[in-house]
Amino acid sequence: MSDFIPLAGQYLPQLFRAALIYTLPLTVISFALALVFAVITALIRLAKLPAAPIPRLLLRGLKAIAGFYVWLFRSTPMIVQLFIVFYGLPSAHVTLFANAWLSAITVFSLNTGAYASESVRAAISSVPRVQIEAAESLGMNRWQVFADVILPQAARISIPPLSNALIGLLKDTSLASVITIVEMFYLSQQIAAENYQILTMYILAAFVYAVFTTILSLAQHQLERYTSRFAQ
Repeated sequence: MSDFIPLAGQYLPQLFRAALIYTLPLTVISFALALVFAVITALIRLAKLPAAPIPRLLLRGLKAIAGFYVWLFRSTPMIVQLFIVFYGLPSAHVTLFANAWLSAITVFSLNTGAYASESVRAAISSVPRVQIEAAESLGMNRWQVFADVILPQAARISIPPLSNALIGLLKDTSLASVITIVEMFYLSQQIAAENYQILTMYILAAFVYAVFTTILSLAQHQLERYTSRFAQ
């Protein structure tokens, strides 16, 4: 470890570059899609069943699908999901997922979306019913109530758990190395195989992850402080 500093100076720029080019885009794209999946899933699971038979049956079906989706991705490891999508589906002639990036984004977004949907659902459910009733008594329709009363409060409440999901996703992108994506952790493995400085390279990789997660944590703190001004 006596040559740790020279190695850090040599390889840290490469690792940061790989993180900026591969790890961060993979994280941002996957999280953006995950939010879409999370909101849609949460709204479906919270929706009230209508009285009309056909819409009622349709919504029941959507609720069953949403519930199965959340159960499936929360009850199986992400690495197994990656192997199924990238290695398993192409062997079953689903060639679309032979692309490693598409497979990774699909798994990361669906997995994170399943967990985030519970946070979104809890945030929406936490809005006091009396506020919704008060808004309805003022003549606001369902969408106005959601946009002007429920959504702003739910968004503020969901910031901490969704921020944690984003930070977790950033670290979980290291799993993309198992399906041949040359992201930052994969690069550190390649360098370690060449220079035999295994411990040093993994420490440097951990440092890069720590830098980015710290930045995200600070951003989360600032966002919480900003939105807390509207809590009262």
